Amino acid sequence: MTKKVITFGEVMMRLSPPGYEKFSQASSFELVYGGGEANVAISCAYLGMKAAHVTRFPNNALGKAATQFLRKHWLSTEHVIYGDDMIGKYFLEKGAVHRPSQVIYEREGSSFSLIEPSMVNWEDVLKDADWFHWTGITPAISEGAARCCLDAIKTANKMGITVSGDINSRSNMWKYGKTMQEVIPNLVENCDVVITSSNGIREMFGLGEAEDKFQFLAKRLIDVYPNVKKVIKKTRRTISASHHQIQGKLWNGEKYIKTDMLNITHIIDRVGTGDAFAAGLIYGLLHYEDKQALDFASAACALKHTVPGDVNIVSLENVQNLMEGDTSGALRR
Repeated sequence: MTKKVITFGEVMMRLSPPGYEKFSQASSFELVYGGGEANVAISCAYLGMKAAHVTRFPNNALGKAATQFLRKHWLSTEHVIYGDDMIGKYFLEKGAVHRPSQVIYEREGSSFSLIEPSMVNWEDVLKDADWFHWTGITPAISEGAARCCLDAIKTANKMGITVSGDINSRSNMWKYGKTMQEVIPNLVENCDVVITSSNGIREMFGLGEAEDKFQFLAKRLIDVYPNVKKVIKKTRRTISASHHQIQGKLWNGEKYIKTDMLNITHIIDRVGTGDAFAAGLIYGLLHYEDKQALDFASAACALKHTVPGDVNIVSLENVQNLMEGDTSGALRR
């Protein structure tokens, strides 16, 4: 039976100068839509899963255009909510070689930031789902979004649905009077799978010391939050803006697993690569044992670096071929 994933979070309009131009050179912007959680759902859909995204768009032509973007990429939009009049935006200047990428956000007061728990019936949304996914960005946006996220997690727990959270810290986003240390632990304690970093575990949960390695910190996290079954990290080594290396690491409460390092020598677009990793992990854990699942996630992440835009639109066959060691990129007829 085909597995079904539900994601929840803001979808923004992404505006970028053509190619690798700087903002100061641009006379036009390329437009796509994206958001961490929706990127995950779209990636899962391209891998052959059923997928739906829950969000709130402005009740205008831009909100309808963003909805059409989700539908175009195989997502169910039956649980999209409409209201207010502003869509979140971000501007991306793509880096190259030794020049880093730059992002500027405009999302305060967006339609999604004004969401309230009463707007979503999570039992209806999650019926027939196998997996629910959220990220630490959503509860940082507003108190209403944080409360919605907690309701979704608790409803998924009650319905026996696996919950994953990708919770790397974004301390500069928390502007509504709550800190991530106040909010994130309450969400994580009801999760099955946590994607984070060593620094994230230290910052958000106050666990460990600066010198502690990921394996030790992941053990500590599961000790404190026993509902968590797996803690996963994606390691990135940056050689230049165009050349990175990535590796997946996983602690499942009994065994520490890591993948081989994947070398990505010619990056096209690195935005959304963490979401591609999360989507690959969700697919992998639903279809493979832990080691294969982690290899699948790392392969999906590596392939996203070759795809322009926010979302990883590669096929299941593409990911499986790379997971099995085919790095040739040879033409397929």
